[in-house]
Amino acid sequence: MTFTQRVNQIVSRIPKGETLSYGEVAALVGNGKGARAIGSIMNKNTSPYIPCHRVIRSDGSVGGYNRGTEAKMKKLKSENAL
Repeated sequence: MTFTQRVNQIVSRIPKGETLSYGEVAALVGNGKGARAIGSIMNKNTSPYIPCHRVIRSDGSVGGYNRGTEAKMKKLKSENAL
């Protein structure tokens, strides 16, 4: 399994209404310093089965989103994750 596949597997398991930080996802895949790599993988995600909007910055801010920050905030609010 590739690094990207492991990342997507973990992110696909984030329950609705919950979030993980980029750093937390990196730690779960065994690369504690890979938060930027996680961000890059999430930015390229187009699969509706990988809820990349549930991955946020460690300071609690939403961070980037390939469909726009406002769309990410709207999704997180609709899931009561913000």
